[in-house]
Amino acid sequence: MYVRELDRPWRETSFLFQGFEISSEDEIRELQRFCRHVYIDIPEAYQKPAPRTPAERAVTEELLQHKHVERDLLIKVSSHPLLKPVYHDQTSLEEEIEVASELYREARALVYTLLEDVRLGKNINSLTAKKMVGEMVESVIRNPDALTSFAQLKKKDEYTAQHSMRVCILALSFGRHLGLDRHELNLLGIGALLHDIGKMKVPNEILNKPGALNEYEYTLMQSHVPRGVEILEKSSGIPRPAIEVARCHHERYSGSGYSGGLKGDEIGMFGMIGGIVDCYDAISSDRAYHTGMSAHAALKKMYEWRHRDFHPGMVEQFIQCMGIYPIGSVVELNTGEIGVVVTMNRVRRLKPRVALVLQPDYHPVPGSTTVDLMDYKTRDGRPCEIDRVIEPGLYGINPVNYLPVANAAT
Repeated sequence: MYVRELDRPWRETSFLFQGFEISSEDEIRELQRFCRHVYIDIPEAYQKPAPRTPAERAVTEELLQHKHVERDLLIKVSSHPLLKPVYHDQTSLEEEIEVASELYREARALVYTLLEDVRLGKNINSLTAKKMVGEMVESVIRNPDALTSFAQLKKKDEYTAQHSMRVCILALSFGRHLGLDRHELNLLGIGALLHDIGKMKVPNEILNKPGALNEYEYTLMQSHVPRGVEILEKSSGIPRPAIEVARCHHERYSGSGYSGGLKGDEIGMFGMIGGIVDCYDAISSDRAYHTGMSAHAALKKMYEWRHRDFHPGMVEQFIQCMGIYPIGSVVELNTGEIGVVVTMNRVRRLKPRVALVLQPDYHPVPGSTTVDLMDYKTRDGRPCEIDRVIEPGLYGINPVNYLPVANAAT
């Protein structure tokens, strides 16, 4: 049976999607927990007829299984705000960075090719995209900090392409933190890499307009979502769950987003992940019409926007994933020294490794010195701690210069 409507609002239940087909006794028991009665559609009255061909049935089954996984994971996030890690680092940052550097260069070239193909009306090469994302998944599983470092590479005049890369990297890192398995990470990564593909059908003068968009221009900008979904649905080999990232990355928890006006759990796990990482990268990047804020400030803003724009538990998990002091943050230590966070401590999140840049007298630190705050001490033997986060422009510090990605910035 297909459950069409409950006797209470969907957002008051554990069900992630509004409307679904009953496929197990567990789902019936879950319905009984929340409802006295429900409204169903008999097969002849389904809004979407049951698929007839094996291919159609396979697509429907894939999406149904994906919805069950998303629902279970969202319940886990909501019930257990401090998730136990599923993955553990297999390599150090230094060991993984060489592999990640080559992956980044290949993925960057692929993204430009994909965007240009769509601009010219060509088909998306889904096999190449899947292979690329699969290799990125393996790198993120081994050590997410390596590829996450490359998310610091930002050029304002190449925003759309680099944004797609960064959103993919951030989504994979977040998915790893949440404990998604390899198959789910691959689906998420494909969707994140292609989430903004519809922007290739929006005029450049609107994408890069330095001022505020008027009503007509804003409507045209919003059209990148349905246009992107249409492109992906017509492309061979793009999994249905991956398309949900493109479909829902501008939906908001309160229902104020676009283009479906979805709210709460209707947005779905992949849509929520896409929305969070897309927003985080957008507000922390320089654009034609605004200067990006620091990663630390961006996380604070998004925490303020929880409940309204984002699922509160998901935002809290994203902050845990990125760390209170994300990679690339410019920080002042209680020694008076100023440095750049280069890698996280996933156990003691307030104790990352920091590349020292300025001495307490604001003179440059001689040579290249990276310290681990787990071991670093003040002159009087006290534990070294981060006192505050500094906007990079205050001392003219470009964090990329102190990360192991500088050679890829060109």
